Parts: sequence; structure tokens; C-alpha cells
Amino acid sequence: MTLTPDKFIEMSRRLQEVREEIGRFIVGQEEAIEFSLYAILADGHALLEGLPGLGKTMLIRTISEVLDLSFSRIQFTPDLMPSDITGTSLIERDAEGKQHFSFREGPIFHQMVLADEINRATPKTQSALLEAMGEKTVTILGETKKMARPFFVLATQNPIEMEGTYPLPEAQMDRFLCKILVPYPNRAELAEISRRTTGAENIELVKKMDANELVEAQQLVKSILIADDILMVAVDIIQDTNPIESSITHIQEFVQYGSGPRGLQSLIRLAKARALVEGRFHVSIGDLKHVAKPVLRHRLLLNYEGEATGQEVDELISRILENAGKGVLK
Repeated sequence: MTLTPDKFIEMSRRLQEVREEIGRFIVGQEEAIEFSLYAILADGHALLEGLPGLGKTMLIRTISEVLDLSFSRIQFTPDLMPSDITGTSLIERDAEGKQHFSFREGPIFHQMVLADEINRATPKTQSALLEAMGEKTVTILGETKKMARPFFVLATQNPIEMEGTYPLPEAQMDRFLCKILVPYPNRAELAEISRRTTGAENIELVKKMDANELVEAQQLVKSILIADDILMVAVDIIQDTNPIESSITHIQEFVQYGSGPRGLQSLIRLAKARALVEGRFHVSIGDLKHVAKPVLRHRLLLNYEGEATGQEVDELISRILENAGKGVLK
């Protein structure tokens, strides 16, 4: 799609309206709203982590309503089976009494899928999302079925140290474009949440975009420019997460595995989405640094020394970003 100035300006304005409409219903959580929207524009999936009751599920449902997308919610539990997600084939009789297989679609066949408390299900069930998230298809009994368009998985999880949770496999973690931390609300936000949820007034959400317009916005994101020198800054950030390639002492000492090519792709895609929302035709170093922590925090695996000394992954990423882009004009 050609990135014309008028189309670009209009889409940027519409996306700002989407963000404002979501914020009109959701109290605080600006970062969660921001990066969830970026992930959707970048045609990726997002993982939201936070304590129970912080509004993660409500945030995702609100986004689906404002964007007018078909929505389904999957409550992950230890006894959930893969077929409960993808659907199953049933034997049915037709009018002539003949038996045949009939496929009943599962909740994965919607445009926006909420995988609620994804880390409460067993790894086998979690893996049922892998093909859908990576290839946007589901293979059942040898038949490949395509997902809806657009298609997003926005998953929530409770902190891993809480009882009754299963760590997500690294392969599935890498499928998420970004990992968004949902913080506890402050004093003023708690009071506002109480006013909005315990009173008689109901906030009616206004649909600001539809699926076709969202697909158009995703195409515009791909058209955002990134200069070669800015691209190399992104490459340097990813290489600095690798303890073998990195010149940063803390990365060499405390990181076992860093990010790979998918992390670089995610970094650039999310930076392009931010540039569009902010009304710019090109990616800046500021865009890369702004999105780096959500992109990388689930792609850095600490070694034993890092775990034992209580290293914070976000702090390690901050050390990487300190020297990123020095010498390049901003």
C-alpha cells in the first residue's frame, strides 16, 4: 500500500482516537493500552502479565469492542484440552442416515482471542496455540484451516511464582511480539476505578475502527520507513543481548541466551507501529528504545548466576540501551 501523506495523517488521527476511547473506559494502564495497540498494528500477539484483578481481561475486551472485532475468551485451566481450543470433528448423520465427519470450530476461530491465565494450563494445551500464532492456520486430522483476518492472541498470565501456574515454553514465549507488565494502580487510580465500577453510570464504548480499516492500518505500518543506520542500531541492540556477542559486562556474566532474529523483527515492527501512531513517516532511535523492553524482556534467559543474584531483566536491557545509537544522528 502506498503511504500517501493524506492517508497517513488520517490513519494516525484515527489511531489516536482509538487509544483515547480505550483510555476513556480503562483507568490508568497507559503502557498496557499503548503496547497492546502497537502489537495489534504490527500484526502480532501480546502477553500481559500482572496480579489477578488488575483489569487485564477487561482491557482486551475493551480493545476488541473499540476495534469492532469478533471476540472469544478461553479460560485456561489445568484440565483444558487442545481440542477445547481448536475445535473437533464429530460424527453426524445426514437426512439419508449416512454418517460423516462435521467440524465444529473452537474459540480460536475469531479475530481477537483472549487466552486468559494462559500459564494455568498444561504445556500440551498451551502448545495448541503455537501453529495458530505462528502460521495463522490450524491443522486438524490432516486438514489445514485458516484463521480469521485480522487475527490476534492477547494472553494474560499471573506471575510465575504464584501457586498453580506452569511456565510457558521458550518456543511459545518467542511467538509473542511483546510482553507487557500490568502494574498495580496508584491511589488516585484505585479511587477512580471504584467510582466507575460501583456507581450507576455505564460508559458506552464507541467503535472507532473496523476489521477492514485495521488491516489497512497494518499495511501502512509496513510502509513506515527505517533508514539503514537506524536498522543497524536495532541489530546492535539485539546482538548485545547475546552473551557471546555483547560487549556489556553484565550481559556476559548474567545472561545465558539472548534474543534471535525474531526479536529483531519484533523490535522493528513495534517501532514502526509506534511511529505511525505518533504521526511520523519513519522509525527513530527513540522508537527503538521505547519498545525495546516489552520486546526483549521475555527473550533474555538468565543463567544460574543471574538468577542467584536476583538480576532484573529490564535493568539489563536498560544497560544495553544506554549506548545504543551513539554516533547516529537522531
